[in-house]
Amino acid sequence: MEINTIYLESIKKQFLYYKTLGEKAMEQLEPQQLMQQTNEDTNSIATIVKHISGNMLSRWTDLMITDGEKEWRNRDGEFENELTTKEAVLEAWEKGWNCLLTTLNSLQPEDLTKIIYIRNEGHTVLEAINRQLAHYPYHIGQIIFYAKELKKSAWDSLSIARNNSQNYNADKFAKAKEIKNFTDAEIKRLNNK
Repeated sequence: MEINTIYLESIKKQFLYYKTLGEKAMEQLEPQQLMQQTNEDTNSIATIVKHISGNMLSRWTDLMITDGEKEWRNRDGEFENELTTKEAVLEAWEKGWNCLLTTLNSLQPEDLTKIIYIRNEGHTVLEAINRQLAHYPYHIGQIIFYAKELKKSAWDSLSIARNNSQNYNADKFAKAKEIKNFTDAEIKRLNNK
């Protein structure tokens, strides 16, 4: 299999993994906690979601045709949150992710070396994907950290639970070796919680 094809399949799984982590963190909160800020200089989870969604819509709409920083994007407005319900937060979340995943699914291996622009700076499509794979997990990490702080107790761990590494590793090493993306099992595990 060609390396570009392998990369595209791998990157789709990576993005889905981080999408699932963000959803599982938000799922553990009461609706009003999504809008909570600790002070004026912090963003609520709803605001972070609005920013991620705005970025996704701008970057991934007409990826191969128009600059990734769309004229219609109001980045500063993404940090003025008007999302006041859990439903609105999740709708914004899904809208952004659907745009990203639809575009990724439309890419062909040969597209990865084509040049696209973000704020008039040329990137290969591969570089643009990597740029966002660093950006979105950065914010999803914020969501998870904040959600865990807001939850305070009874947090359902999104990774290997504290003091459970030996059991987790024993289970993994008890199975036969196989070639697969780690996200396959992780997404399944998270969805079964």
